[in-house]
Amino acid sequence: MNFEIDEQQRDFAASIDAALGSADVPAAVRAWAAGDTAPGRKVWSQLADLGVTALLVAEKFDGIEAHPVDAVVALERLGYWAVPGPVTESIGVAPILLADDERSGALASGELIATVALPPQAPRAIDAHFAGLILAAGDGEVRDGAPGTQHDSVDPARKLFDVDATGDARPADTARAYEFGVLATAAQLVGAGQAMLDQSVEYAKQRSQFGRIIGSYQAIKHKLADVHIAVELARPLVYGAALSLAEGSPDTARDVSAAKVAASDAALLAARSALQTHGAIGFTQEHDLSLLLLRVQALRSAWGDPTLHRRRLLEVLS
Repeated sequence: MNFEIDEQQRDFAASIDAALGSADVPAAVRAWAAGDTAPGRKVWSQLADLGVTALLVAEKFDGIEAHPVDAVVALERLGYWAVPGPVTESIGVAPILLADDERSGALASGELIATVALPPQAPRAIDAHFAGLILAAGDGEVRDGAPGTQHDSVDPARKLFDVDATGDARPADTARAYEFGVLATAAQLVGAGQAMLDQSVEYAKQRSQFGRIIGSYQAIKHKLADVHIAVELARPLVYGAALSLAEGSPDTARDVSAAKVAASDAALLAARSALQTHGAIGFTQEHDLSLLLLRVQALRSAWGDPTLHRRRLLEVLS
């Protein structure tokens, strides 16, 4: 059996990398944190042109209705580049909650960006000031919502908002939407972990200490190798969870939680190793690594922190 993504999926990932690599995403993230969402909107427009915003939208609404694995391919790359905005919510969760809602067409085209509050694990909506649609979901229902009080996040580029439900309740598969939220977040964590590893490897080839390039030290090689192993172990768990979701497997909760735990741990290890490799410069606001360090801390707790998902794993396995 071949568990690798196919050539078409690799080309899709490469096209996302090409677009985001030329978009100066770090500048967009910094502007976003300062309250200027215009550069970030341009990034989202590029994602829409590539079909990323349409991945999980039904074909009858001009969506792609792609396999969850295809969504994971894209979301990992968005995590790699630390794209600002409600990525998990608009691309991974809203299409499930809207389902047969005609607004799904605007979601697919990128004209509509959505954010979601789904208590208790996602009690606040991300970037409600940016989203054109706010959804309040829970207990098999979804309503339109309005932004309430704003709260700060550990990541300045992720604004948190209380949500007041304002619309009529409509039936929605909130349980499945939650699993997609967890999966989308795990995929971004894998991408962020890979990005920090790549940056650390490049920096280790340049930084000197005691008259030697630090990449020549065995301790540095072993540390970065540990990160590589952790990321490579997390990635198949994320793809496995996508397969479980696609097939409606009874083990979906187990597989999704395992993916989130592994991705969170890998990204945290990558963050610690990257900071140790770069030294204090890595956490300065001027260095792009700092954007990933903060994003990882925020995503680890989003849609259920590792402790919650370990507990869910134990409950499923017991």
